[in-house]
Amino acid sequence: MNLHGHSWWAEITVSAAELSHDQTVVEFGALKRALRAFIDDQLDHGAMLGAEDPLAPLLAAHGCKVFLFGQRDLDLATSYTEDLPHPTVEAVAVMLGRVAQALLADLPCAVGASISHVKVVETHVNSAEFRPVADGPPSGGVALRRASLASKNGE
Repeated sequence: MNLHGHSWWAEITVSAAELSHDQTVVEFGALKRALRAFIDDQLDHGAMLGAEDPLAPLLAAHGCKVFLFGQRDLDLATSYTEDLPHPTVEAVAVMLGRVAQALLADLPCAVGASISHVKVVETHVNSAEFRPVADGPPSGGVALRRASLASKNGE
């Protein structure tokens, strides 16, 4: 495996059974700003690596931005990738869905609003889609424990 970079596009769908009092599911600009801030702070112009990758400590020691998959991130309130050992496009879709769901808790949105679909596109032939399935009681937030995941690889 060679160290390489990717650009990707993400589409995130938020769903709710009913609209909020201002007739929206979520204020799109606020969600977009919050998600972009996470991406800029944690991922942009950095290396996404598995926690077991031998390059991770070397890059970090040289002051490089490194986001690790497959371990609890002590700098974040919750671990979005602890159960995702490698930064595949599928894992990025799951991680972005989890991040977006956590961000919803601090945003004005419809009651029960949740992430229903995430699509991450690497190239015109490589993409992954993640559809979380909510578990648990609606009060206190939605836990993302099960999911359907599909990927497309045109190579």
